[in-house]
Amino acid sequence: MLKDFAISIIRTLRERGHEAYLVGGCVRDLLLKREPSDYDVATSATPQEVMGIFPETYAVGVQFGVVLVAEQQVPRLGSDTALRDPNCPLNDNDKTVEVATFRADIGYSDGRHPDDVRFTKDPKEDVQRRDFTINGLLLDPINDQVLDFVGGQKDLEAETVRAIGDARQRFGEDKLRMLRAVRFAARFGYKIEPKTFKAIRQLAQEIGQVSRERIRDELTKMLTEGKARQAFLLLDESGLLQEVLPEIEKMKGVEQPPQYHPEGDVFVHTLLLLEKLPYPCAPTLAWGALLHDVGKPATFRVAPDRIRFDGHVEVGVKIAEDILRRLRFSNEDAKQILALVNNHMRFGQVDRMKESTFKKFVRMPRFDEHLELHRIDCEASHGNVTLYNFIREQIATMPAETMRPAPLITGEDLIAAGYEPGPRFKEILSAVEDGQLEGRLRTKEEAMDLIAREYPTA
Repeated sequence: MLKDFAISIIRTLRERGHEAYLVGGCVRDLLLKREPSDYDVATSATPQEVMGIFPETYAVGVQFGVVLVAEQQVPRLGSDTALRDPNCPLNDNDKTVEVATFRADIGYSDGRHPDDVRFTKDPKEDVQRRDFTINGLLLDPINDQVLDFVGGQKDLEAETVRAIGDARQRFGEDKLRMLRAVRFAARFGYKIEPKTFKAIRQLAQEIGQVSRERIRDELTKMLTEGKARQAFLLLDESGLLQEVLPEIEKMKGVEQPPQYHPEGDVFVHTLLLLEKLPYPCAPTLAWGALLHDVGKPATFRVAPDRIRFDGHVEVGVKIAEDILRRLRFSNEDAKQILALVNNHMRFGQVDRMKESTFKKFVRMPRFDEHLELHRIDCEASHGNVTLYNFIREQIATMPAETMRPAPLITGEDLIAAGYEPGPRFKEILSAVEDGQLEGRLRTKEEAMDLIAREYPTA
Protein backbone atom coordinates (compact mmCIF):
# COMPACT_ATOMS: atom_id res chain seq x y z
CA MET A 1 0.00 0.00 0.00
CA LEU A 2 1.12 3.55 -0.74
CA LYS A 3 0.46 4.51 2.88
CA ASP A 4 2.86 1.84 4.09
CA PHE A 5 5.47 3.06 1.61
CA ALA A 6 5.07 6.66 2.83
CA ILE A 7 5.53 5.48 6.43
CA SER A 8 8.62 3.52 5.42
CA ILE A 9 10.08 6.73 3.94
CA ILE A 10 9.43 8.49 7.22
CA ARG A 11 11.12 5.68 9.17
CA THR A 12 14.15 5.78 6.89
CA LEU A 13 14.49 9.55 7.13
CA ARG A 14 14.28 9.41 10.90
CA GLU A 15 16.88 6.66 11.03
CA ARG A 16 19.16 9.09 9.20
CA GLY A 17 18.56 11.74 11.84
CA HIS A 18 15.90 13.82 10.07
CA GLU A 19 12.41 14.86 11.17
CA ALA A 20 9.64 13.58 8.89
CA TYR A 21 5.83 13.54 8.97
CA LEU A 22 2.81 12.92 6.78
CA VAL A 23 1.41 16.30 5.77
CA GLY A 24 -1.49 18.01 4.04
CA GLY A 25 -4.53 16.44 2.44
CA CYS A 26 -3.65 12.88 3.37
CA VAL A 27 -3.64 13.81 7.08
CA ARG A 28 -6.96 15.61 6.68
CA ASP A 29 -8.50 12.60 4.94
CA LEU A 30 -7.16 10.12 7.48
CA LEU A 31 -8.67 12.16 10.32
CA LEU A 32 -11.97 12.23 8.41
CA LYS A 33 -11.78 8.43 7.98
CA ARG A 34 -11.44 8.82 4.20
CA GLU A 35 -8.98 6.98 1.99
CA PRO A 36 -6.37 9.48 0.72
CA SER A 37 -5.65 9.45 -3.00
CA ASP A 38 -1.98 10.18 -2.35
CA TYR A 39 0.47 10.68 0.49
CA ASP A 40 2.89 13.57 1.03
CA VAL A 41 5.82 13.72 3.42
CA ALA A 42 7.39 16.84 4.95
CA THR A 43 10.91 16.57 6.29
CA SER A 44 13.85 18.52 7.65
CA ALA A 45 16.10 16.75 5.13
CA THR A 46 17.20 18.81 2.14
CA PRO A 47 16.38 17.62 -1.39
CA GLN A 48 20.00 16.57 -1.87
CA GLU A 49 19.84 14.52 1.31
CA VAL A 50 16.55 12.89 0.26
CA MET A 51 17.93 12.02 -3.17
CA GLY A 52 21.07 10.66 -1.59
CA ILE A 53 19.13 8.34 0.71
CA PHE A 54 16.71 6.90 -1.86
CA PRO A 55 18.04 5.44 -5.14
CA GLU A 56 14.90 6.07 -7.23
CA THR A 57 13.95 9.72 -6.98
CA TYR A 58 12.68 12.36 -9.38
CA ALA A 59 13.68 15.96 -8.85
CA VAL A 60 10.42 17.56 -9.93
CA GLY A 61 10.89 20.75 -7.92
CA VAL A 62 14.24 20.77 -6.18
CA GLN A 63 14.32 24.56 -6.13
CA PHE A 64 11.16 24.41 -4.00
CA GLY A 65 12.37 21.45 -1.97
CA VAL A 66 10.15 18.85 -3.65
CA VAL A 67 11.31 15.37 -4.64
CA LEU A 68 9.27 12.33 -5.73
CA VAL A 69 10.38 9.03 -4.21
CA ALA A 70 9.38 5.91 -6.14
CA GLU A 71 8.04 2.81 -4.44
CA GLN A 72 9.84 -0.53 -3.99
CA GLN A 73 13.43 0.45 -3.51
CA VAL A 74 16.26 0.03 -1.01
CA PRO A 75 17.84 3.09 0.67
CA ARG A 76 21.21 4.12 -0.74
CA LEU A 77 24.12 3.08 1.46
CA GLY A 78 26.62 5.53 0.00
CA SER A 79 26.89 9.31 0.00
CA ASP A 80 23.95 11.37 1.21
CA THR A 81 24.73 14.05 -1.36
CA ALA A 82 24.34 12.11 -4.62
CA LEU A 83 21.97 13.93 -7.00
CA ARG A 84 19.38 12.25 -9.20
CA ASP A 85 18.69 13.21 -12.80
CA PRO A 86 15.95 15.90 -12.72
CA ASN A 87 14.88 14.86 -16.23
CA CYS A 88 14.48 11.18 -15.40
CA PRO A 89 11.02 10.20 -16.73
CA LEU A 90 8.20 8.80 -14.65
CA ASN A 91 6.15 5.89 -15.91
CA ASP A 92 2.37 6.08 -15.64
CA ASN A 93 2.36 3.05 -13.35
CA ASP A 94 5.01 4.39 -10.98
CA LYS A 95 3.75 4.86 -7.44
CA THR A 96 5.43 7.81 -5.82
CA VAL A 97 5.36 9.83 -2.62
CA GLU A 98 6.10 13.54 -2.69
CA VAL A 99 8.76 14.45 -0.14
CA ALA A 100 9.11 18.17 0.56
CA THR A 101 11.68 19.92 2.72
CA PHE A 102 10.42 22.20 5.49
CA ARG A 103 10.61 25.70 4.04
CA ALA A 104 9.56 29.32 4.26
CA ASP A 105 8.50 31.07 1.04
CA ILE A 106 9.73 34.54 0.18
CA GLY A 107 7.65 36.70 -2.16
CA TYR A 108 5.16 35.65 -4.88
CA SER A 109 5.61 38.04 -7.80
CA ASP A 110 3.76 35.82 -10.30
CA GLY A 111 0.88 34.91 -7.98
CA ARG A 112 1.84 31.25 -8.09
CA HIS A 113 5.48 30.43 -7.34
CA PRO A 114 7.58 31.82 -4.50
CA ASP A 115 10.35 34.14 -5.68
CA ASP A 116 12.70 32.36 -3.32
CA VAL A 117 12.55 29.68 -0.64
CA ARG A 118 14.48 29.22 2.55
CA PHE A 119 14.79 25.70 3.89
CA THR A 120 14.17 25.34 7.58
CA LYS A 121 14.36 22.70 10.28
CA ASP A 122 11.15 23.90 11.93
CA PRO A 123 7.89 22.14 10.91
CA LYS A 124 5.85 24.92 12.52
CA GLU A 125 7.41 27.45 10.17
CA ASP A 126 6.71 25.19 7.20
CA VAL A 127 2.95 24.88 7.73
CA GLN A 128 2.52 28.66 7.94
CA ARG A 129 3.01 28.89 4.17
CA ARG A 130 0.31 26.32 3.36
CA ASP A 131 -3.20 27.20 2.18
CA PHE A 132 -5.89 26.14 4.66
CA THR A 133 -5.84 25.02 8.26
CA ILE A 134 -7.44 21.68 7.41
CA ASN A 135 -4.55 21.07 5.00
CA GLY A 136 -1.88 22.29 7.43
CA LEU A 137 -1.81 19.30 9.77
CA LEU A 138 1.18 17.03 10.33
CA LEU A 139 0.90 13.41 11.41
CA ASP A 140 3.54 11.29 13.07
CA PRO A 141 2.36 7.85 11.87
CA ILE A 142 4.91 6.03 14.02
CA ASN A 143 3.53 7.39 17.29
CA ASP A 144 0.06 8.24 15.91
CA GLN A 145 0.43 11.87 16.98
CA VAL A 146 -1.03 14.91 15.20
CA LEU A 147 0.98 18.13 15.15
CA ASP A 148 -1.43 21.02 14.78
CA PHE A 149 0.13 24.49 14.71
CA VAL A 150 -2.74 26.22 12.86
CA GLY A 151 -5.99 25.02 14.46
CA GLY A 152 -6.78 22.57 11.69
CA GLN A 153 -8.37 19.96 13.96
CA LYS A 154 -10.74 22.55 15.39
CA ASP A 155 -11.76 23.62 11.89
CA LEU A 156 -12.32 20.01 10.85
CA GLU A 157 -14.68 19.63 13.80
CA ALA A 158 -16.37 22.94 12.91
CA GLU A 159 -16.53 21.91 9.22
CA THR A 160 -14.83 25.13 8.15
CA VAL A 161 -12.41 26.06 5.39
CA ARG A 162 -10.14 28.78 6.79
CA ALA A 163 -7.00 30.27 5.29
CA ILE A 164 -3.86 29.95 7.39
CA GLY A 165 -2.92 33.38 8.73
CA ASP A 166 -3.97 36.34 6.62
CA ALA A 167 -6.36 35.19 3.88
CA ARG A 168 -5.47 37.97 1.43
CA GLN A 169 -1.80 37.09 1.78
CA ARG A 170 -2.46 33.37 1.21
CA PHE A 171 -4.53 34.07 -1.89
CA GLY A 172 -2.02 36.65 -3.08
CA GLU A 173 0.66 33.97 -2.99
CA ASP A 174 -1.33 31.65 -5.23
CA LYS A 175 -4.62 32.84 -6.73
CA LEU A 176 -5.68 29.26 -7.47
CA ARG A 177 -6.24 28.83 -3.75
CA MET A 178 -9.49 30.75 -4.17
CA LEU A 179 -10.85 28.00 -6.40
CA ARG A 180 -9.45 25.36 -4.08
CA ALA A 181 -11.31 26.92 -1.14
CA VAL A 182 -14.56 26.60 -3.08
CA ARG A 183 -13.78 23.02 -4.09
CA PHE A 184 -12.92 21.86 -0.57
CA ALA A 185 -16.00 23.55 0.89
CA ALA A 186 -18.23 21.87 -1.70
CA ARG A 187 -16.57 18.47 -1.49
CA PHE A 188 -16.84 18.22 2.28
CA GLY A 189 -20.02 20.24 2.72
CA TYR A 190 -18.12 22.82 4.79
CA LYS A 191 -18.60 26.56 5.12
CA ILE A 192 -15.90 29.02 4.16
CA GLU A 193 -14.83 31.11 7.15
CA PRO A 194 -16.15 34.72 6.73
CA LYS A 195 -12.77 36.50 6.49
CA THR A 196 -11.54 33.88 4.04
CA PHE A 197 -14.68 34.25 1.93
CA LYS A 198 -14.46 38.04 2.03
CA ALA A 199 -10.90 37.86 0.73
CA ILE A 200 -12.05 35.64 -2.15
CA ARG A 201 -14.74 38.13 -3.12
CA GLN A 202 -12.23 40.98 -2.97
CA LEU A 203 -9.61 39.18 -5.07
CA ALA A 204 -11.86 37.21 -7.46
CA GLN A 205 -10.96 39.42 -10.43
CA GLU A 206 -7.31 38.40 -10.05
CA ILE A 207 -8.01 34.72 -10.78
CA GLY A 208 -7.13 35.48 -14.39
CA GLN A 209 -3.47 35.52 -13.36
CA VAL A 210 -3.66 31.73 -12.93
CA SER A 211 -2.80 29.60 -15.95
CA ARG A 212 -5.79 28.38 -17.90
CA GLU A 213 -4.71 24.77 -17.51
CA ARG A 214 -4.72 25.03 -13.70
CA ILE A 215 -8.16 26.67 -13.74
CA ARG A 216 -9.45 23.93 -16.05
CA ASP A 217 -8.12 21.19 -13.81
CA GLU A 218 -9.62 22.73 -10.67
CA LEU A 219 -13.01 23.17 -12.33
CA THR A 220 -12.89 19.59 -13.57
CA LYS A 221 -12.31 18.38 -10.02
CA MET A 222 -15.31 20.42 -8.85
CA LEU A 223 -17.45 18.84 -11.54
CA THR A 224 -16.40 15.27 -10.86
CA GLU A 225 -16.06 15.01 -7.07
CA GLY A 226 -19.77 14.47 -6.48
CA LYS A 227 -20.65 17.98 -5.29
CA ALA A 228 -20.74 19.96 -8.53
CA ARG A 229 -23.94 21.87 -7.75
CA GLN A 230 -22.62 23.11 -4.40
CA ALA A 231 -19.33 24.10 -6.02
CA PHE A 232 -20.99 26.19 -8.71
CA LEU A 233 -23.29 27.89 -6.24
CA LEU A 234 -20.21 28.91 -4.26
CA LEU A 235 -18.41 30.00 -7.42
CA ASP A 236 -21.36 32.25 -8.19
CA GLU A 237 -21.66 33.62 -4.66
CA SER A 238 -17.93 34.34 -4.44
CA GLY A 239 -17.76 36.22 -7.74
CA LEU A 240 -15.41 33.66 -9.26
CA LEU A 241 -17.94 32.24 -11.72
CA GLN A 242 -18.20 35.41 -13.79
CA GLU A 243 -14.39 35.49 -13.96
CA VAL A 244 -13.69 31.90 -15.01
CA LEU A 245 -16.92 30.98 -16.85
CA PRO A 246 -18.90 34.12 -17.69
CA GLU A 247 -20.89 32.09 -20.22
CA ILE A 248 -22.39 30.06 -17.37
CA GLU A 249 -23.08 33.16 -15.29
CA LYS A 250 -25.15 34.51 -18.21
CA MET A 251 -27.61 31.63 -17.74
CA LYS A 252 -28.97 33.27 -14.60
CA GLY A 253 -32.45 34.71 -15.07
CA VAL A 254 -32.93 33.26 -18.58
CA GLU A 255 -36.48 31.93 -18.40
CA GLN A 256 -37.60 28.66 -19.98
CA PRO A 257 -41.04 27.39 -21.07
CA PRO A 258 -42.63 26.08 -17.85
CA GLN A 259 -44.36 23.18 -19.62
CA TYR A 260 -40.94 21.70 -20.37
CA HIS A 261 -38.89 23.24 -17.59
CA PRO A 262 -40.99 23.67 -14.45
CA GLU A 263 -37.78 23.80 -12.41
CA GLY A 264 -36.89 27.36 -13.45
CA ASP A 265 -34.37 29.27 -15.51
CA VAL A 266 -31.41 27.92 -17.45
CA PHE A 267 -28.99 28.39 -14.55
CA VAL A 268 -31.28 26.57 -12.12
CA HIS A 269 -31.75 23.74 -14.63
CA THR A 270 -28.01 23.40 -15.19
CA LEU A 271 -27.31 23.28 -11.44
CA LEU A 272 -29.95 20.60 -10.96
CA LEU A 273 -28.40 18.62 -13.76
CA LEU A 274 -24.95 18.93 -12.16
CA GLU A 275 -26.46 17.64 -8.92
CA LYS A 276 -27.56 14.48 -10.74
CA LEU A 277 -24.16 13.70 -12.26
CA PRO A 278 -23.07 10.17 -11.34
CA TYR A 279 -20.13 9.68 -9.00
CA PRO A 280 -17.54 8.86 -10.12
CA CYS A 281 -18.11 10.79 -13.31
CA ALA A 282 -16.16 11.03 -16.55
CA PRO A 283 -14.81 14.59 -16.97
CA THR A 284 -16.18 14.80 -20.52
CA LEU A 285 -19.69 13.94 -19.35
CA ALA A 286 -19.45 16.50 -16.56
CA TRP A 287 -18.36 19.28 -18.91
CA GLY A 288 -20.98 18.23 -21.45
CA ALA A 289 -23.63 18.56 -18.74
CA LEU A 290 -22.35 22.00 -17.74
CA LEU A 291 -22.26 23.28 -21.32
CA HIS A 292 -25.21 21.51 -22.95
CA ASP A 293 -27.47 24.60 -22.79
CA VAL A 294 -24.77 27.26 -22.99
CA GLY A 295 -26.30 28.55 -26.23
CA LYS A 296 -29.68 29.37 -24.68
CA PRO A 297 -28.97 32.87 -23.32
CA ALA A 298 -27.93 34.10 -26.77
CA THR A 299 -30.97 32.58 -28.52
CA PHE A 300 -33.73 33.41 -26.01
CA ARG A 301 -36.92 34.87 -27.53
CA VAL A 302 -40.56 35.03 -26.56
CA ALA A 303 -42.71 33.68 -29.42
CA PRO A 304 -46.51 33.91 -29.60
CA ASP A 305 -46.86 30.31 -28.46
CA ARG A 306 -44.02 30.00 -25.92
CA ILE A 307 -40.43 30.85 -25.04
CA ARG A 308 -38.08 29.56 -27.71
CA PHE A 309 -34.34 29.01 -28.14
CA ASP A 310 -34.08 28.56 -31.92
CA GLY A 311 -30.65 27.32 -32.94
CA HIS A 312 -29.37 27.10 -29.38
CA VAL A 313 -27.53 23.86 -30.11
CA GLU A 314 -25.53 25.30 -32.99
CA VAL A 315 -24.79 28.49 -31.05
CA GLY A 316 -23.97 26.43 -27.98
CA VAL A 317 -21.43 24.34 -29.87
CA LYS A 318 -19.60 27.51 -30.97
CA ILE A 319 -19.61 28.96 -27.45
CA ALA A 320 -18.49 25.66 -25.96
CA GLU A 321 -15.73 25.46 -28.55
CA ASP A 322 -14.47 28.88 -27.44
CA ILE A 323 -14.53 27.82 -23.77
CA LEU A 324 -12.70 24.57 -24.41
CA ARG A 325 -10.08 26.33 -26.49
CA ARG A 326 -9.65 29.02 -23.84
CA LEU A 327 -9.16 26.40 -21.12
CA ARG A 328 -6.84 24.40 -23.38
CA PHE A 329 -8.64 21.08 -23.40
CA SER A 330 -7.08 18.26 -25.37
CA ASN A 331 -8.47 17.71 -28.86
CA GLU A 332 -9.83 14.32 -27.82
CA ASP A 333 -11.73 15.63 -24.80
CA ALA A 334 -12.99 18.69 -26.67
CA LYS A 335 -14.33 16.49 -29.49
CA GLN A 336 -16.38 14.41 -27.05
CA ILE A 337 -17.69 17.39 -25.07
CA LEU A 338 -18.75 19.18 -28.26
CA ALA A 339 -20.44 15.98 -29.47
CA LEU A 340 -22.44 15.88 -26.23
CA VAL A 341 -23.57 19.48 -26.69
CA ASN A 342 -24.30 18.99 -30.39
CA ASN A 343 -26.42 15.84 -30.02
CA HIS A 344 -28.34 16.33 -26.77
CA MET A 345 -31.52 17.52 -28.51
CA ARG A 346 -31.62 14.59 -30.96
CA PHE A 347 -33.00 12.32 -28.26
CA GLY A 348 -36.40 13.92 -28.71
CA GLN A 349 -36.75 12.21 -32.10
CA VAL A 350 -35.43 8.72 -31.29
CA ASP A 351 -38.85 7.07 -31.35
CA ARG A 352 -39.47 8.51 -34.84
CA MET A 353 -36.06 7.78 -36.36
CA LYS A 354 -35.62 5.37 -39.24
CA GLU A 355 -33.97 2.18 -38.11
CA SER A 356 -30.76 3.07 -39.93
CA THR A 357 -30.67 6.56 -38.39
CA PHE A 358 -31.30 5.15 -34.92
CA LYS A 359 -28.52 2.57 -35.25
CA LYS A 360 -26.04 5.19 -36.46
CA PHE A 361 -27.10 7.45 -33.60
CA VAL A 362 -26.60 4.94 -30.80
CA ARG A 363 -23.26 3.72 -32.13
CA MET A 364 -21.68 7.14 -31.72
CA PRO A 365 -18.37 6.98 -29.81
CA ARG A 366 -18.95 6.81 -26.05
CA PHE A 367 -22.71 6.75 -26.50
CA ASP A 368 -23.08 5.81 -22.84
CA GLU A 369 -22.19 9.42 -21.97
CA HIS A 370 -24.76 10.77 -24.43
CA LEU A 371 -27.43 8.52 -22.95
CA GLU A 372 -26.51 9.46 -19.39
CA LEU A 373 -26.64 13.17 -20.25
CA HIS A 374 -30.12 12.66 -21.69
CA ARG A 375 -31.27 10.88 -18.54
CA ILE A 376 -30.11 13.55 -16.12
CA ASP A 377 -31.31 16.30 -18.48
CA CYS A 378 -34.82 14.82 -18.27
CA GLU A 379 -34.65 14.28 -14.51
CA ALA A 380 -33.53 17.89 -14.02
CA SER A 381 -36.55 19.22 -15.92
CA HIS A 382 -39.85 17.47 -16.72
CA GLY A 383 -38.82 14.12 -15.22
CA ASN A 384 -40.04 12.05 -18.17
CA VAL A 385 -37.49 9.32 -19.00
CA THR A 386 -39.69 7.43 -21.47
CA LEU A 387 -37.30 7.95 -24.38
CA TYR A 388 -34.32 6.97 -22.24
CA ASN A 389 -36.02 3.66 -21.43
CA PHE A 390 -37.03 3.24 -25.08
CA ILE A 391 -33.40 3.52 -26.21
CA ARG A 392 -32.16 1.06 -23.63
CA GLU A 393 -34.83 -1.46 -24.61
CA GLN A 394 -34.05 -1.09 -28.32
CA ILE A 395 -30.32 -1.52 -27.82
CA ALA A 396 -30.89 -4.58 -25.64
CA THR A 397 -32.93 -6.29 -28.38
CA MET A 398 -30.59 -5.50 -31.28
CA PRO A 399 -27.93 -8.12 -32.03
CA ALA A 400 -24.46 -6.59 -32.17
CA GLU A 401 -23.89 -7.76 -35.74
CA THR A 402 -26.91 -5.75 -36.94
CA MET A 403 -25.54 -2.56 -35.38
CA ARG A 404 -22.23 -2.62 -37.27
CA PRO A 405 -22.59 -5.09 -40.15
CA ALA A 406 -19.67 -5.74 -42.48
CA PRO A 407 -20.00 -3.53 -45.62
CA LEU A 408 -21.69 -5.21 -48.58
CA ILE A 409 -19.71 -3.15 -51.10
CA THR A 410 -16.60 -0.97 -51.20
CA GLY A 411 -15.31 1.87 -53.29
CA GLU A 412 -13.41 -0.65 -55.39
CA ASP A 413 -16.69 -2.34 -56.25
CA LEU A 414 -18.06 1.00 -57.46
CA ILE A 415 -14.99 1.66 -59.60
CA ALA A 416 -15.28 -1.81 -61.09
CA ALA A 417 -18.91 -1.03 -61.95
CA GLY A 418 -17.85 2.08 -63.86
CA TYR A 419 -18.35 4.81 -61.28
CA GLU A 420 -15.88 7.70 -61.08
CA PRO A 421 -14.37 8.30 -57.62
CA GLY A 422 -15.69 11.49 -56.03
CA PRO A 423 -18.16 12.98 -53.53
CA ARG A 424 -20.93 10.75 -54.96
CA PHE A 425 -19.17 7.69 -53.55
CA LYS A 426 -20.00 8.70 -49.99
CA GLU A 427 -23.68 9.20 -50.85
CA ILE A 428 -23.90 5.80 -52.54
CA LEU A 429 -22.08 3.91 -49.78
CA SER A 430 -24.25 5.61 -47.15
CA ALA A 431 -27.44 4.63 -49.00
CA VAL A 432 -26.28 1.02 -49.15
CA GLU A 433 -25.43 1.03 -45.45
CA ASP A 434 -28.89 2.43 -44.63
CA GLY A 435 -30.52 -0.38 -46.60
CA GLN A 436 -28.33 -2.90 -44.84
CA LEU A 437 -29.10 -1.48 -41.36
CA GLU A 438 -32.82 -1.54 -42.13
CA GLY A 439 -32.70 -5.15 -43.37
CA ARG A 440 -33.62 -4.30 -46.98
CA LEU A 441 -30.21 -5.30 -48.37
CA ARG A 442 -28.59 -8.58 -47.40
CA THR A 443 -26.24 -9.43 -50.25
CA LYS A 444 -23.74 -7.70 -52.50
CA GLU A 445 -25.94 -8.44 -55.49
CA GLU A 446 -28.93 -6.73 -53.88
CA ALA A 447 -26.75 -3.73 -53.09
CA MET A 448 -25.47 -3.45 -56.67
CA ASP A 449 -29.01 -3.75 -58.03
CA LEU A 450 -30.08 -0.84 -55.78
CA ILE A 451 -27.14 1.26 -56.96
CA ALA A 452 -27.93 0.56 -60.62
CA ARG A 453 -31.56 1.67 -60.11
CA GLU A 454 -30.99 4.69 -57.88
CA TYR A 455 -27.57 5.88 -59.05
CA PRO A 456 -27.18 5.11 -62.77
CA THR A 457 -23.74 5.74 -64.28
CA ALA A 458 -25.11 7.69 -67.21
